Amino acid sequence: MTTADTKQSSALRVEIQQILSAQQQPTITILSSLLAVQDSIHYLPEEAIKETARFTGETTNEVWSVASFYTNFRFTPPGEKTLDVCWGPSCHLLGAQSILESVHSALEVTEESESPDGKVTLKYNTCLGACAQGPCIAIDHRVFGKQTPQSATKIALDLRGLKS
Repeated sequence: MTTADTKQSSALRVEIQQILSAQQQPTITILSSLLAVQDSIHYLPEEAIKETARFTGETTNEVWSVASFYTNFRFTPPGEKTLDVCWGPSCHLLGAQSILESVHSALEVTEESESPDGKVTLKYNTCLGACAQGPCIAIDHRVFGKQTPQSATKIALDLRGLKS
């Protein structure tokens, strides 16, 4: 580990300690602590697991068991933007599969993950709540309906700063 990595890790550890200490609820649990960290820094780095264990007086194994049980926790930094592709029944019937394939190609991914440049996180969503506008995508929770493979590709490339 380089000196810069050590300083970055130390700063992250201090930030996580502050997040954990600032929890306002009367009962503080492993789960509430992990949620507080993820709500603030958008993922759970290894330091979050260790600091949560220290803060709650539990073992790192106990903290990992809680963190790994819930699918909403992520362990890698998210992209700068999040692109959700709706996969609900209405969007599926209206062509979500072709939207998903075009977005995979534009983001250079094959599943939910981050584009290689770290600019976009692709997520699959079971319903964006805009069935009449399907197929839909969302950028940072802002829904865009009536998508085509071409329009979704353009949006994904634009998010990466690439020409369509």
